[in-house]
Formats: sequence, C-alpha cells, structure tokens
Amino acid sequence: MALTAGIVGLPNVGKSTLFNAITQAGAEAANYPFCTIDPNVGIVEVPDHRLNKLTELVKPKKTVPTAFEFTDIAGIVKGASKGEGLGNQFLSNIRQVDAICHVVRCFEDENITHVSGKVDPISDIETINLELILADLETISKRLDRVEKLSRQKDKEAMYEFEILSKLNEAFEIERPARSVEFTEDQLKYVKGLHLLTQKPVLYVTNVSEDGIQDADQNPYVQKVREFAEKEAAEVVVISAKVESEIAELDGEEKQMFLEELGIPESGLDQLIRATYQLLGLATYFTAGEQEVRAWTFKKGTKAPRAAGIIHTDFERGFIRAETVSYDDLLDAGSMTVARERGRVRLEGKEYIVKDGDVIHFRFNV
Repeated sequence: MALTAGIVGLPNVGKSTLFNAITQAGAEAANYPFCTIDPNVGIVEVPDHRLNKLTELVKPKKTVPTAFEFTDIAGIVKGASKGEGLGNQFLSNIRQVDAICHVVRCFEDENITHVSGKVDPISDIETINLELILADLETISKRLDRVEKLSRQKDKEAMYEFEILSKLNEAFEIERPARSVEFTEDQLKYVKGLHLLTQKPVLYVTNVSEDGIQDADQNPYVQKVREFAEKEAAEVVVISAKVESEIAELDGEEKQMFLEELGIPESGLDQLIRATYQLLGLATYFTAGEQEVRAWTFKKGTKAPRAAGIIHTDFERGFIRAETVSYDDLLDAGSMTVARERGRVRLEGKEYIVKDGDVIHFRFNV
C-alpha cells in the first residue's frame, strides 16, 4: 500500500539518525541544519511475531513480511510557513505523507547544537505545530472569503462550506490543529479534501541519550512531552536514536544480546514501527502456503474484494469467496486441515470486512 509516515522535527533533533536506523538507507546525518534537503524515502518491515509462528507451522519456501514507507523530511524552523529556511519545500513534503512522526529532542549534549539555543521539547513542538497551523490558515483563508460572500446570498453549498471553514479558522486563530476540531462524518469528508497539514494524525517520538534509555520515564523532558501528548490523545514513543543506529548494525542474535545488556525488552524502533502502523489505521492479513507465507497490509474497514486486490487486481475483479481462518484459531488447530475439521475455516463473501490476523485464501475467476 502506498501509505507513508513522515519523520519531522526541528534541525538536529535526531531525525536522520533515526531514519538511518529504521531503513539503513544511509540518509546523510550531520550536525548542522538542512543537511537533508530532499526527502529520503525508505521501506521498513513491520515486526510481527505472528509471521514467524505461521512460518514454523506451514514451513514455506520463503517468508515475506509486510512493509510501509517512512519519509525523512528536513528540519523545519520558525517562519517555515513564510518560506524561512527551506520552509515551502518542507511543508510540501509533509503534505505528501499520511501521518506524522514528530521527533523531539529530550537530551542535553553541548556538542550538538540546538537551533533555538536550548533544549525545550514543548517549545520545539509548539514551533512546528504553529508553522503547520499557519500554513493551513493560508490554505483556507482565500476559500473562506469566497464562500462567505456566496453564503450571504443563501447559496446552500457555500453556507455548508462556510460553516466548516469558520470552525477551522477559529481553531487556527487560537493555535489548535484541524484534527482537534469536531465534525460530523459528512463534514469530515469535506475537510479531508482540503489536505490540511494539521489534520494528519501525529505521534511524538522522544529522542533520549544513550545513557538515558533505561530510566527514560524519569526524564523530565519526556514527562513534559507525555503530558502534552495526553491532551491531544496522541501516543509517545521513547527511543535513543544513537542506540538504535548501533542496534541496526547487529544481526538477530547480537541484537538480542545487546538489548538484554541494556535491560530493555525490544528496540525502540520496533515499538515506533508498530505505533506508526497503528497510527495510519493499518492492519495485517496473511496468506499461507507451501510456496510462501506472506503478510499483507490493508486499511482497517476494508472489505474482502478490495483486500484481495492488494495482491493483484485480478483477484478483486474476479472475486468469488474468501476462505478465512483467524490466526489464533489456525495456531490452536496446528494445521489448516484440523482447523477445517473444527469448523474454524469460513467462506466469506463480498461484504466481509477483513480483520487483523485473518489468514485468507482468495477464490477468484477472471
């Protein structure tokens, strides 16, 4: 699926170091602003223990995990909405992503300069949020003026638009993002058509020092970010970009030993990838056979024919039925044969909404 999450933040907060660790793509990471000019895009695998279990069960010739895109977007500075720094280009790159991973610096290091001269994660968050809000305000301003004139003439469509745009305008004027404004389902469809930056879902990534990863919950900067995120009902993921870049160079066994030495159960990157996957409203179904066991990404709420089309358009066009069993039922049964004997395998039709963890064999005819 062509869904992507953008990594944003002020310069020198650890975005590119984090991106390198996620994708091992080698995006340039340097101690000065704007070292990342063009957005770097990398494909990242989604960690999923279920895929390993299915592989053990089916013993296929190959196993293929699901994946999605992360985009490393260069640092935004104050005044970006007015073109400061490389503002217009950066904002345009953010507009292309589906969700935002906002990296915030939560460590002190006199050797790494901070664009504002001091470490203040809430100020950093507010700086970027304000720039995105100002960019959105500019997006709706001209449209608002036009529909206001038409609404005075009792134009029904204009009156409908004016009500929505006015609510957005009021929110932006008090520095609230579009995603904080309540709309009806129909109004939300209109808002999505505006492609507003602050309508995109956000999670906060607190970047702590290598020494601070074990007791990150005691970090006052992390605590402040958690309090801020709670007001937005946003998730916070704690990572040490430096530690993650070291982990990324290790193989499976070495990686596990390193994590045990650090006293942490799993890498911050695995947590971040899963959290971002959830943020994008994604889920996973599986196909399992002798040739391969494979994970497939789909948007939650997707019906069976559309899910089949993710594999190949012919599957959607000629969809007949989806032979489906839940991951838990298949694992409990130990094989597809036993699952069938127990009545756990179902034949689902065109209206079936695919669930996370479904193991599916699609029947189709073209």
